[in-house]
Parts: sequence; structure tokens; C-alpha cells
Amino acid sequence: AYKRFSELLPREERDNACAARLPKSRVLTLPELRANPFKDRICRVFSTSEDGDDSMSFEDFLDMLSVFSDAATSDVKSYYAFRIFDFDDDGTLDRKDLEKLVNCLTGQGEESRLSQAEMEQLICNILEESDIDKDGTINLSEFQHIVSRSPDFARYHQGHS
Repeated sequence: AYKRFSELLPREERDNACAARLPKSRVLTLPELRANPFKDRICRVFSTSEDGDDSMSFEDFLDMLSVFSDAATSDVKSYYAFRIFDFDDDGTLDRKDLEKLVNCLTGQGEESRLSQAEMEQLICNILEESDIDKDGTINLSEFQHIVSRSPDFARYHQGHS
């Protein structure tokens, strides 16, 4: 991980990689992130930057890699997935977050975009299934409950085929 981190740094910062911050633009060149529709959110969630520039320290980078590794528990994975999907960082997945989530997954192209009615129906279905306390949002424990019932999530995130 250290080698990968330092290789992404500008040459003059490589000797002191532990003290360096990796700019978001370099983090996004990682093959694991390049095609990930949530790459901007991933940088935001794992970055401890005070400037809000989503740059990463080596510790941040290590945290990110460990959550994506096969060794991470599904609780850890689902906690970070929840934070990544919580676009406004308010601790719940509301209708706006769910709409952004669906748009990320279906792609931004006109032909793959859902109509307003389809989006509305899908969000109603998601809330119907997931919003246990019926407050119109999905909290972390509701999200983890759904994930625990979804073998696909566990399999997909544990690296088994």
C-alpha cells in the first residue's frame, strides 16, 4: 500500500511520502476507482483534509484500501457504503440521496436515465422495503438490516464470484 501511495505522488514528494497528501486527481487514477460511479464520494468520505479538497494522507489511503479489501467485514463495508451514499452527509439516506444513488448506478446518459415517474416509483419501493420506522428516510441500522438480508451485497463485497 505504501509503495502504491508513494508511486502516485509527484517525484519530489516520494522520499517523504508519510508526510505528503495525495491530491484527489491522483487518487482518481487508481484502477479500482477509475470506473467507479461513486469515486468522488469515496474520496470525500475517506479524506481527512481540512481544506475540503478530498486529498488523502497515507492513513486515509490505507483506510480506503482496507475497507475495499476482502478482509473487511460486511459491517465495515456497509457502514462505509452508507456514508458514501449519504450525499449530503446528514446521517440518513433521504429521497434526494436515493435519487442521486440511482442516477450514479444507471449512468448519466439520456437513454439510461429513468423518467421522473419511474424514479418516484423506484424510490417508493426502496423506502417501502427499507424504511422500517416509516420516517421517510433510511438510517444506518435500517441500511445494515437490508444489506444483511442481501447475499449479493456480501458476496460482491467479499470478492467471491
